[in-house]
Amino acid sequence: MSEDLQNTRRLIFDELSKIVDPEIGVSIMELELIDKVDINKNKVDVDLHLTSPFCPAVFGFKIAQDVRDNIYKIGNIQEVKINVSNHFMAEAINKQVNESKYPDKT
Repeated sequence: MSEDLQNTRRLIFDELSKIVDPEIGVSIMELELIDKVDINKNKVDVDLHLTSPFCPAVFGFKIAQDVRDNIYKIGNIQEVKINVSNHFMAEAINKQVNESKYPDKT
C-alpha cells in the first residue's frame, strides 16, 4: 500500500470516528457499522449497516449523510458513494444521500 493511500485511509477513518449515532451517542466506528471502505484514487465507496434493520430512518439518513460529507471534505477526495444495507429504507437512504449536493470544502 502506497504512503499516499495509507494517509488517505487514515484520514478517512479519523473522519468516520467523529460520526456519532444520534440515537445512542456512540461513534459508528465503536459500533462497527462500517463494513467496507474502498479507495480508488480520489473516489471512495463505503458500505455500512445501521444498528438494526428498523433503526429510525431519520437516524439512518443522518449517519449516511455524515459519512459522505465528512469523507468528501478530505482534501484529495472528489467523489464518495455510500451503500447502506440491511435496513428497511436502505434504497431511499442510498438514493437521497448519493444524489445530494456535496458540502463546500473548507
